Amino acid sequence: MAAFDFGTKADPQLFEKHLGSPVAINVQEYIGQAWNMFKEHVGEFVGFTLIIFVASALSSRMNFAGSIVISAAASSFYAGYAIAAFRILTGQPFEFADFFKGFNYFLPLFLAGLAMGFLVLTGLALLVIPGIYLAVCYMFTTFLIIDYRMEFWQAMETSRKIITKHWFAFFGFTFVLFLVNLLGVLALGIGILVSIPVTACASAIAYKEIMGLHSADW
Repeated sequence: MAAFDFGTKADPQLFEKHLGSPVAINVQEYIGQAWNMFKEHVGEFVGFTLIIFVASALSSRMNFAGSIVISAAASSFYAGYAIAAFRILTGQPFEFADFFKGFNYFLPLFLAGLAMGFLVLTGLALLVIPGIYLAVCYMFTTFLIIDYRMEFWQAMETSRKIITKHWFAFFGFTFVLFLVNLLGVLALGIGILVSIPVTACASAIAYKEIMGLHSADW
């Protein structure tokens, strides 16, 4: 997929079974798998996370346009963790350059980031609860974009419809991931070099376990 392709429409029937099927979310298993994944590739994960930190730090010193550029890249950086996780989970060769393959999906990821940010912030402004609801519902958006080459709005709506059916279970999972990252921040800030890749990979593992993987090439 080219970076500036809008993505394609996936057949909605592919997701019908997920709308009616029960979902079992094993938080401990997902985080445990993500931790093992991190340990096996600690250099790559820490190195990539440091690159993101440096980019963020530089953006804070840049003008408004520079900050916008870095913000636009944020979703593609996050997708890099998912691509790494998918490749490791399926036993495919994994190298550091794979983290940057998230930029192959730049436009739909960027548009999804803008739309989700706007809707979640609007929801937070409207008595908070709608924003929390949407923030949880959009958890699978990034993964659907890179797994199905899906256009951003269909990915957002597909994620929302699937997660809404089991919202409280996903909320619990999201809350645990939040606590893990909070502990990372409290550990002198250095802990987020571990917590960010671990929680990102745990989310990707949850997607794989619940949705399966449609593609074999990310």
